[in-house]
Amino acid sequence: MHHIAGVDEAGRGACAGPLVAAAVILPDSPSGVIPGLADSKLLTAKARDRCYDQVMRRALAWSVVVIESVECDEIGMHVANVEALRRALARLETRADYVLTDGFAVDGLGVPGLAVWKGDRVAGCIAAASVIAKVTRDRIMLSMHAEYPTYDFAVHKGYVTKEHQQALERHGPCPQHRRRFVNVRRVGDGEMRIELDESETEPRHRVGVTEARARHRVEEMAR
Repeated sequence: MHHIAGVDEAGRGACAGPLVAAAVILPDSPSGVIPGLADSKLLTAKARDRCYDQVMRRALAWSVVVIESVECDEIGMHVANVEALRRALARLETRADYVLTDGFAVDGLGVPGLAVWKGDRVAGCIAAASVIAKVTRDRIMLSMHAEYPTYDFAVHKGYVTKEHQQALERHGPCPQHRRRFVNVRRVGDGEMRIELDESETEPRHRVGVTEARARHRVEEMAR
């Protein structure tokens, strides 16, 4: 049996929050055909959650990698994206014989591969990786919203929207914003501006989610 892995990411275009990549190997049998599975961007949140549960239940192997915004800034988004996909493939407990990537070729994977145009719409293993990455990242952003409610991360998940930009201009960037993005740099690289309630002696917000904490959350989600 040849194990074909699909890899995909979520959050590359966001100006805040982590980049998340996933790799999935589905069974080469009817159990590997997941009803309703499609490109995560085309699914509703409820449909993604259903597919997420099915992928977790049926996959021969899966892995998730979280690259924090600080590292994205340090190495750049393209390098971070490629590195995330490499790490996700390397962390699979079952070694892949072949890998399918979404849209562009990724070198340094250690196994033969093929770039598939709109792969998350035509290859089940890529769609599965897309769903795992998207659901994982969305849950991280929901947790981040509790830490930084002024930005409304629960709604836009860190992507650039009118409301997000207005919050950035009003409050400045928080530690989870990516300083390489022009819209973030434009409002300043200082710490976010925090107003304290009279009853508080310390800021409500803390330095953002570390990679270790994010990884812990991913592990909890998979249980």
